[in-house]
Amino acid sequence: MKAMVYEEYGTTDVLHLKEVKIPDLNQNDVLVKVHAASVNSWDWDLLRGKPFMNRIGGLRKPKYNILGADIAGIVEAIGTGVKHLSVGDEVFGDISWCGWGGFAEYVKVHANALSMKPANMSFEEAAAIPQAGVLALQGLRDIGKVHETRKVLINGSGGGVGTFALQISKLFGAEVTCVDRKDKLEMLQSIGADHVIDYTEEDVVKKSKKYDLVLDVVGNRSIFKWKQIINPDGKYVMIGGYTSLILHLLFMGRLIHKKENKKMGLLIHKPSKEDQDFLRDLYVAGKLVPIIDKRYSLSQVSEAINYLGEGQAKGKVIICIENSPT
Repeated sequence: MKAMVYEEYGTTDVLHLKEVKIPDLNQNDVLVKVHAASVNSWDWDLLRGKPFMNRIGGLRKPKYNILGADIAGIVEAIGTGVKHLSVGDEVFGDISWCGWGGFAEYVKVHANALSMKPANMSFEEAAAIPQAGVLALQGLRDIGKVHETRKVLINGSGGGVGTFALQISKLFGAEVTCVDRKDKLEMLQSIGADHVIDYTEEDVVKKSKKYDLVLDVVGNRSIFKWKQIINPDGKYVMIGGYTSLILHLLFMGRLIHKKENKKMGLLIHKPSKEDQDFLRDLYVAGKLVPIIDKRYSLSQVSEAINYLGEGQAKGKVIICIENSPT
């Protein structure tokens, strides 16, 4: 099979298309013929091996040689212990906890990572959901308690996580303010944003308006700045950001909570089949739509990762693998 491989840490220059062996299955695994995969910021971090925490299990060279956590495709073969899936099933899921490998024609996946894809959902839409959608859902529901809030601000709302977070917040009845670049604001308004702020023109933390919940997808400024615009009993949830700011949050978040009763939380990535199923059901009900910006072939993974890394993506970036020109 063809796969986009890397054997050393670096920029996208170290990625190369290579013919590799189709993986053998363990008893609880399935082999998926990948039709689509999506690119996440974690792919970029693992590729570079930065921050250093991304080298766990592979200090000098990558533990996994094929990136790609979010996949959608068709079950090609099943292990002897798999009872709930069959050959021919259309599935999708986040495979980051069981070996990665989505940027390839086939991938070995633990059966418990996979959700059933509905017939009316494309493979590309399915691949867009797992990591970004689940991060948004868990950040809002589990830490942010969005059902208790009225005013939500999403910082970095124009990417994959942000576009899911906006739609989910609206489903919970929140008034949502989105912060991102000017070229993304029209798209955000089209999917439900009540207010939009161009961060190049306005500094949201210097405005007088306050929020019940701030969901921070980019993590690029001090939590002491954010706490200024959070209401008493409000919450701040960081989903991604610089290592220094994450450590700052971990050390100072409790102090802020104790002194001002403002909860400052960090979302830890937790792949969840149940949450994938929940998001799938919202899609089937017509309440959630994955926003897809660009599509690339398997041979264009480098371009796709660079595009995402530059912060240009309006929603998700998808790798179309089935019948992909190479």
